[in-house]
Amino acid sequence: MIVLGLSSGTSADGIDVAAADLRLDGDEVLLRPLGHRTDPYPDGLREEVLAALPPARVTLERVCRIDAGIGRAFAAAAVRAVAELCPGGRADLVVSHGQTLYHWVEDGEVRGSLQLGQPAWIGEATGLPVVSDVRAADIAAGGQGAPLASVLDVLWLAGRGLPAAALNIGGIANVTVVSPGAPPEAFDTGPGNALLDAAAELAPGAARMDAGGERALRGRVHPALLERLLAEPYYARPAPKSTGKELFNRVYLEHVLDGLGADWDDVFATLTELTAVTVADACRSRGVAEVVASGGGVRNPALMAALRSRLDPAPVRDSAELGLDGDAKEAYLFALLGFLTWQGLPSTVPACTGARHPVLSGHLTRPAPHTALPSGLRILQEEE
Repeated sequence: MIVLGLSSGTSADGIDVAAADLRLDGDEVLLRPLGHRTDPYPDGLREEVLAALPPARVTLERVCRIDAGIGRAFAAAAVRAVAELCPGGRADLVVSHGQTLYHWVEDGEVRGSLQLGQPAWIGEATGLPVVSDVRAADIAAGGQGAPLASVLDVLWLAGRGLPAAALNIGGIANVTVVSPGAPPEAFDTGPGNALLDAAAELAPGAARMDAGGERALRGRVHPALLERLLAEPYYARPAPKSTGKELFNRVYLEHVLDGLGADWDDVFATLTELTAVTVADACRSRGVAEVVASGGGVRNPALMAALRSRLDPAPVRDSAELGLDGDAKEAYLFALLGFLTWQGLPSTVPACTGARHPVLSGHLTRPAPHTALPSGLRILQEEE
């Protein structure tokens, strides 16, 4: 079955699309990567998405415009991917995560999660069934709805014979820990790139990010700032847990920086160290002997150096070494989720999300058949 997975991460850097040939072989899933690409958002749409993220307040008009805009952008990306990545220009299923606008957490419990990108646009453009809204069922079953990567990670790392962690560093960092003879665990460790991106926005000469970790490499860790950051209660909460830019955003960073007078290069170095410390603490406390990393943060040399230093002697490997390109892993994940849902198989791991039971991830949007409507409607009375 040829399945397209589409996603856009917390930083809304673009639309990641991956094509996979998926099939069942006994109790194993076989996934053959067929290729991936990243399409930029149309002019103005990314800026509109970022302007709507927490702590911003938005109107329902803007939500509607963004929902339709993302739907159309994902539809265009899917059409291009079918033509360029799929054998013979044909696919069987599209799975869309959409763009997360809000992840609602209160007292550690997830009450809802909003991903925008109307799937009807994708179905209309491709003529294919579309699985979407993949977090809601897990949340309704008492889960965090995240990290959904755990289902791929648990299947992927099974049988490695040592405690291994799959680490994804996007705006938020998350890990899945798979250990022989023990239930798997998965949770968001805290900010990945989110606070670094906020610092890039706040620092003089505002930019989208600390490209290549250049400012972090010039700076030094500021002990008082790191102490303030690590005092965040989220880190002490037990797993499963999840978070997002609802907590780790520009306003949060401004509050933490208030009164410190830290040099901006030192701020970048300290935020980089924060991600490394929180990831390493989560892994070390679970005896992890190997880390397989993916996501945009892998391209930040400062962050990867800090992670390797903190995780030593456990090696940090690129996910490509195990067959999945780190830039496309999330898109392949959603292809897998949709494939399992299409097959009527559980597509979540309750031990990782905290749900009461496994669920099918997502709703199915089917294209309309090319047949005529019925000719009429007859209202029956009780005696008929």
